[in-house]
Amino acid sequence: MNSEHLTLLLVREMPYGKYKGRKIADLPGHYLGWFAREGFPKGELGQLLALMYELDHNDLRDLLYPLRTRP
Repeated sequence: MNSEHLTLLLVREMPYGKYKGRKIADLPGHYLGWFAREGFPKGELGQLLALMYELDHNDLRDLLYPLRTRP
């Protein structure tokens, strides 16, 4: 895992679909689970979605809270 990806989860937005415009860190677990079942997109977006899925699935979303409060 690239530690820079954790901060990218907080700034990158979903570029398409039902949750277009929502930060990847704020996507609901069921949506991330759908990608896990159907396949993540290629490239950086897919890597970020897969990372967020792992954080959500393992109940580790709290790891992002310190990054959210950084100036």
